[in-house]
Amino acid sequence: MDEQPLRFDTKIAVLLRDDLAPWQRLNVTSFLVSGLGGQVPEVIGAPYEDADGVAYLPMFRQPVLVFEASKEVLRAAHTRALSRALPRAIFTADLFSTGNDTDNRAAVRAVPTADLDLVGLAVYGPKGGVDKVVKGARMHP
Repeated sequence: MDEQPLRFDTKIAVLLRDDLAPWQRLNVTSFLVSGLGGQVPEVIGAPYEDADGVAYLPMFRQPVLVFEASKEVLRAAHTRALSRALPRAIFTADLFSTGNDTDNRAAVRAVPTADLDLVGLAVYGPKGGVDKVVKGARMHP
């Protein structure tokens, strides 16, 4: 019996600033998606188990699409995510110089929304809404 692929009416997208070093892209992506997983429980699937019965943690139930864009496109995407009130996570350039979660939160809290030096944004929501948020970005190579 052939199963049809599961289609989602929602989307998880990560948008990275295009001037980040490779290690920064990986680091930012990891932090951003952890924020979605922690606050949007419906994105998490069931735990995994291999043939020997060894259990593994659950992961996202759907693909995560990763995009890149200029600083200006990222800022516009952030504005659109806010205007649509979509669940979102941000990563600012300041977070590269902090060493813990407390300092991370303080660094973001110290900067007004319009002045955030965004290097990454993760967003979750209806496909159409997320597509509008990442408009102008391109798929990460």
